[in-house]
Amino acid sequence: MNKPQRNALRHVVTQCRVLLERAASETLQGEFGIHPSGLLEPAETLTHLSTEDATYRAQLVVHLEHGMAAGAGVQSAVELLRRELAFTHLNRLCAIKLMEHEDRKLIREAVGRGLDSQGFKFFLADHPDQEALWSGGQADLAYRHFLESIGSDFSRQIPALFSASDPANRLFPAPRVLKMVLELLGSPSIAEVWGQDATLGWIYQYFTPKEQRDIARKESPSGPRDRYELAFLNQFYTPDYVVSFLVENTLGRMWFEMRRGQTALRQQCRFLIFQPDEILPERELREPTSLKIIDPACGSGHFLLGAFDLLWTIYLEAWDDCPALLGELRRECGGERREFVKRVPGLILEHNLFGIDIDARATQIAALALWLRAQRAFKEADIDAKERPAITRGNVIVAEPMPGEASLRDEFCGGLAPRIVGQLVEETWHELQKVEELGSLFPIERFIEKLLGEARLAARDSRDYAVSRGGQVGIFTRSEVDEIEGRQQKRFDFSDIGDEARDDAEFWLQLESRLLVELQALAAQSGGDALEGFRRALFADDAARGFAFVEASLLFYDVVLMNPPFGAPSKGGKADLERLFPRTKNDIYAAFVERWGLKLRRGGRLGAITSRTGFFLTSFKAWREEILLRELQPVALADLGAGVLDSAMVETAAYVLEKQ
Repeated sequence: MNKPQRNALRHVVTQCRVLLERAASETLQGEFGIHPSGLLEPAETLTHLSTEDATYRAQLVVHLEHGMAAGAGVQSAVELLRRELAFTHLNRLCAIKLMEHEDRKLIREAVGRGLDSQGFKFFLADHPDQEALWSGGQADLAYRHFLESIGSDFSRQIPALFSASDPANRLFPAPRVLKMVLELLGSPSIAEVWGQDATLGWIYQYFTPKEQRDIARKESPSGPRDRYELAFLNQFYTPDYVVSFLVENTLGRMWFEMRRGQTALRQQCRFLIFQPDEILPERELREPTSLKIIDPACGSGHFLLGAFDLLWTIYLEAWDDCPALLGELRRECGGERREFVKRVPGLILEHNLFGIDIDARATQIAALALWLRAQRAFKEADIDAKERPAITRGNVIVAEPMPGEASLRDEFCGGLAPRIVGQLVEETWHELQKVEELGSLFPIERFIEKLLGEARLAARDSRDYAVSRGGQVGIFTRSEVDEIEGRQQKRFDFSDIGDEARDDAEFWLQLESRLLVELQALAAQSGGDALEGFRRALFADDAARGFAFVEASLLFYDVVLMNPPFGAPSKGGKADLERLFPRTKNDIYAAFVERWGLKLRRGGRLGAITSRTGFFLTSFKAWREEILLRELQPVALADLGAGVLDSAMVETAAYVLEKQ
């Protein structure tokens, strides 16, 4: 995308954001009595609302209460809701615009000409009730139902963007606002951008205007005040050549070594570093689904898209050249290459690619970008739309705290058996609140490992204590017995676990996965009236996201790719950052390298673009000597200088490190 196109897109996105945020505020206040100040008009005074709208208003209040349970004030909760409504509607409209583009043709034209779009006319023909609305003077309502039907169709495949429980499903922009936004998105100045995969990344960056970044830096020069500022102050699009350099010399180089240089990546990867007569290190040839790649600050998913392109080649090459490597998959596909090719995009998104971000906008766009890339892969392989399997599993995760409703948490944890599982879940739940400020920097896996270790030792104590109380072995003094009894009563309850299980290594190894399963099971709970069911659904959705974050944190990865935040952490995260990363606390990007370098498998590679300051400032001495030269080894470095990350005032370096 050239600079005039980027400037035009920036202008359009900024105008759309203003229109949608203003419309959300007007609807919340004028129709539902929810004021920007946080004032909530009493429900009984809103006599203009229909029964259905009154129920929806009650759900909005529950949504706000859900945000307040996590620690937000009512005014902040309303502001967050307004912002979420604006960016979700913009992202959805842009997604539909991309899907209908003639280069993709994933759906019939839906927003290109608004109510005159071809897809809307087909919709009316297929739905007589909607045609009746249209002919009866309610064309805008019928068109809204049409857009809602598109969202419903894609809710299983792109749930981050088209979630069935999102308040944006009902709080729709007014027809005049929708018309203005669609006209802006249809502007001739940006007509060409909708055929480009990079467009989503630029939309993500331009949603927050430069003026807002400048104000935030001026008002808080020492660092971001919260996770929201940390997110938008570090939204900088990574250029394609930097993505290629890092992806090719991490994932590409590892497959190159596994294949002893006999791979199509030799020609495909123009930035891959190798010598013609190089003696390659030994690297075990691995089945493609076992390769794990993560971007822990994924933004719009640019690195993940780059990795997808290489993984596509890797899978096909494994089928063609390494038949023994895909034994089970070959049997499942009946030995048919075409059947295998149909599965590959879904396999990549389910097994290989992981992304984490603290910004919900980023996860919406990254999930969409990967889904669109999968559809392009189908098209390149000449897989007809009717043959394409639905892609319903991905690993793009928003890093946010567990939900704060104490009564629902206590109900859930108290119902788990054995009781020790509920206690472990509850302690993990509390610890995950630190994700609020640190995001993917927070090493929850360290806490879980420590917690399980303490629980296992306590179980041994309780078993030996029970034996001594029975008069069989007198190994404790009276004070030791009292201390053990008090500790068990305060923290862990083993009364419904047999003595053998308490000292069974397999029981404790399985408890970690059991903990995750129980967190996930919360999403299936329901009960009470419709409003209570909605409250539980919000609670369960947040808990499920927390579960996904825990699961991703427990894995080890072959490749880490990132353009992490740099500078100071948010004010609320500063103390935890200093405690957890004393060697790299001086800059958040250095802490990202340390934290995610530790999550690499032996021989794994980390590729990052960051400020270049770490390579020469004395304050980074520990980072260089203890991490870069001891735990990780530099294998490639490009000193890029200034002007690389769009408007970011920073000199950068792109580098690849290998885990020792």
